Amino acid sequence: MSHVRSVLTVAAVIGMSVLMMAQERDRAKVEDKYKWNLADIYRSVDAWRAEKETIAAEISKIRGYAGTLGSSPQTLADALETGTRLTKELTRLYVYASMVADEDTRVSAPQGMQQEMQQIYAEFAAQASFIEPEVLRIGAPAVEKFIAAEPRLKIYSFYLRDIVRRAAHTLSDAEEKILAAAQPLAGSASNIYGILANADFPYPTITLSDGRMLKVDQAGYAEVRTSAKREDRQAGMAAFFNALGSFGRTFGTTMNSSVQKSLFYSKSRKYDSNLAAALDGPHIPVSVYMRLIDGVNRNLPTFHRYLKLRKRMMGVTDDLHYYDLYAPLVASVDLKYTPEEAQKHVMAAMAPLGSDYVNVLQRAFRDRWLDWFPTEGKRSGAYSNGGAYDVHPYMLLNYQGQYNDVSTLAHELGHTMQSYYSNKTQPFPLADYPTFVAEVASTFNEALLIDYMLKQIEDEPTRLSLLGSYLENIKATVFRQTQFAEFELRMHQMGEKNEPITGDALATVYAGITKKYYGHDQKTVIVDDYIAHEWSYIPHFYRDFYVFQYATSFTAAEALAAKVLAGDQAATRRYLTFLAAGGSKYPIDLLKDAGVDMTTDEPLDLTMRRMNGIMDEIEAILNKGRR
Repeated sequence: MSHVRSVLTVAAVIGMSVLMMAQERDRAKVEDKYKWNLADIYRSVDAWRAEKETIAAEISKIRGYAGTLGSSPQTLADALETGTRLTKELTRLYVYASMVADEDTRVSAPQGMQQEMQQIYAEFAAQASFIEPEVLRIGAPAVEKFIAAEPRLKIYSFYLRDIVRRAAHTLSDAEEKILAAAQPLAGSASNIYGILANADFPYPTITLSDGRMLKVDQAGYAEVRTSAKREDRQAGMAAFFNALGSFGRTFGTTMNSSVQKSLFYSKSRKYDSNLAAALDGPHIPVSVYMRLIDGVNRNLPTFHRYLKLRKRMMGVTDDLHYYDLYAPLVASVDLKYTPEEAQKHVMAAMAPLGSDYVNVLQRAFRDRWLDWFPTEGKRSGAYSNGGAYDVHPYMLLNYQGQYNDVSTLAHELGHTMQSYYSNKTQPFPLADYPTFVAEVASTFNEALLIDYMLKQIEDEPTRLSLLGSYLENIKATVFRQTQFAEFELRMHQMGEKNEPITGDALATVYAGITKKYYGHDQKTVIVDDYIAHEWSYIPHFYRDFYVFQYATSFTAAEALAAKVLAGDQAATRRYLTFLAAGGSKYPIDLLKDAGVDMTTDEPLDLTMRRMNGIMDEIEAILNKGRR
């Protein structure tokens, strides 16, 4: 790509600068110390664009190795090193573009930056698509000889052996090039959903019981559903999901497009199902997914015990409704934390992991790795992005000061620390850890946080609130995410059976599964009709079979954290080694090395015992209060 900009390109850059200035004015209300410092990646958008043009011009270099990989170990190493260098730089470029876009999804220029990177990624993938078919033509015995003969191939040995493992699902060079070229189209459904849900959707406004007007967008919904006023919760949830339901045809169409994309790739690669295709990359047995759903369904009585306990703690005398599930468990306790208080508690809670771990947390806070507060147009939710390998991870939050927000901070810092240690310890080809283990570090941190907080607090109402928060975490991470996983499986099966995937069809399936999980027919929780539209609120459904890993990771983290909190120094060392392992092994093996076997029921069983123990403690406190 030429470094000389055309008149149109210059005009576009000027227009982008104006839009960026407007975006910055909107964010200026938040103090700089609470906003991330993206200058650590690139000094400016202009610097980003210059680097993008440089790298885009080099992409075709990888194609120069086509047809030569089997000629010598040295040539194979040269090709892989060239691909690695380009991938690392492309990833850094994409990280910057995506985070600038997330600062304000209303601004079109950063969305354009993301689209540019998706196109460049697709071009690079197409240029590099020859690599895996050509490695397979070399043959497994010759690949092993190459690895033994060329020291530079050592860091690629896991990748090369994995190519051989996936031989049955790797296509010809030409076919792989076509699949790679289709990548920008493959992301369309998710991109359209993201813009609609975060920027363009006409969210409703309601009048709260105190007369205040509240726009029930994603941030407003997160606020109102936790209100102590039941009528506000009911009004907010009804308005939010009914509004989403009124766009059911649109959301159904985007979701169908996503499922059809998955079908296209899984059939092209000769997989039996979308689930098998999604799990084969990280080499996770399909039985792990099905074991989770079966195990959680077996333990629904434990979940229903919690829901009945929630009703008792809240003092609800009539039916408990779905809109009650996020309300404070102890109305007299309103825990609020400033960002500084949250930092203090999180660092103290992580002390069992050692001073080096805590010192890095201090750096994250001091050097503005975080973007803390919600602003108009900012992407909802929270995440950690560790893709800028030579820089440091970044975190996006929508912090509201509640205990759940402190827990979310600890959660995202878990991801951040895994990225930090993996990037520091592993070479780039091995630094990116599998998604299946990604949520272990985050939920591990939440376990340490709740343990620390409970040790500081003797006041029974506050203690009840925190114990309830722990149970809420299990509800949200184990039961709710498995509920999502069951829905997602059914949705993809609908596509595989050529059944219609419409907003109405998905709402019907979602309502049935939700009512089962929450005991609607037994009146454990009344699942109101509008909850059928909740599926359209979940962006993770556009990432195939992602959500189940929250649940498996939670149970794995519970098992690992219990050993660390018990003072087992060997377990602590194994855990820190796990954080630094990146993607050097398959995820099931990484967790086995850390001390937990996810092919068994043991992690879920341990979590359920812990859950029942917490409920025993809560009931003992409540019963004492009666006396």
